[in-house]
Amino acid sequence: MAHEAPTTAATTRPARPRVVVVAGARPNFMKIAPILHEIERRGALEAVLVHTGQHYDAAMSDGFFRDLDIREPDANLGVGSGSHAVQTAEVMARIEPILTAKPTAAVIVVGDVNSTLAATITAVKLGIPVAHVEAGLRSFDRSMPEEINRLLTDAVSTWLFVSEPSGAKNLRAEGADPAQVHFVGNVMIDTLLGQLERARALDTLQRLGLAPHAYAVLTLHRPSNVDDPAKLGALFDVLEEIHERLPVVFPVHPRTAEAIRTRLGGRALALRTTEPLGYLDFLRLTADARLVLTDSGGIQEETTVLGVPCLTLRQNTERPVTVEQGTNRIVGNDPHVIRSEVRKILEGDPRAGRVPDLWDGHAAARIVEVLERDLREKR
Repeated sequence: MAHEAPTTAATTRPARPRVVVVAGARPNFMKIAPILHEIERRGALEAVLVHTGQHYDAAMSDGFFRDLDIREPDANLGVGSGSHAVQTAEVMARIEPILTAKPTAAVIVVGDVNSTLAATITAVKLGIPVAHVEAGLRSFDRSMPEEINRLLTDAVSTWLFVSEPSGAKNLRAEGADPAQVHFVGNVMIDTLLGQLERARALDTLQRLGLAPHAYAVLTLHRPSNVDDPAKLGALFDVLEEIHERLPVVFPVHPRTAEAIRTRLGGRALALRTTEPLGYLDFLRLTADARLVLTDSGGIQEETTVLGVPCLTLRQNTERPVTVEQGTNRIVGNDPHVIRSEVRKILEGDPRAGRVPDLWDGHAAARIVEVLERDLREKR
């Protein structure tokens, strides 16, 4: 009769600490990809991937998972659209059973979307420590929903992973424990550097009928730009004027498409409009642009590393290193300023920039190393 071998400390392998990684919107996907890959490569942690479904359009979510070689999520909460309160509440209600199903050692959140804050609040109330990747960024504009999400998430997180020096400075000013703050670099740039060769091999420019360095790229989705019909109309007026001199390629965000339909009467734009692009196609497009006009935070970082002039259509930035060291200029949404700054670039006066410290493709490795060390010591 066979007997089971006795279980001893020598024969029992301790379970790996379970960490839940949360993503909800397009910018999150580029940030979680290198973290997931590093966790899986090292093998010391068990990663559970939760997609909240905050971006539920396939072009805004599923395509990015494919482009970035992110495995299928362990859970898709499917929260969809809604007000800030509704999205936040839905994520909180739907993620709680996942966090309590098994012992969870930590929750990793990235960026500043509603999913970030919702997962953080839920975890902390359950006594689960939170790691915030991209902590400390501040626009100092509390009319931005993202600013509120950043402030509240950082206030209760255990690990504060900072991408640029301003993040550490802001957290110090807010009274954060220095032992919790880790300057690790920028995970967005991990993804960019890891995928740039694949992107350059694509025929994106040929498909769109573009020549390298002979077009501009536009992204536009912030409420400050698209919610006011007068501001949005004036922006399109000056952008169409620029388009007469340099083709402006505009992948239209679903939120902006809705604003054009409902606030501008379905105005037909004299720009080179496209559907939202996948990550690799958009990276290919950006890498060879003459200039980029954007109200996105992440694109300010990507253009800095790519060396592409960037004009940010906002009054502020939570990523000042892109202005201090990179290729970014803050121009707001005044048509006269936009027109003047575009003219400077086209006449040979782009901002010369450099790549900021630790934007070297190894931020995820630094993050996972800290988490492994701290969770091992905690056990």
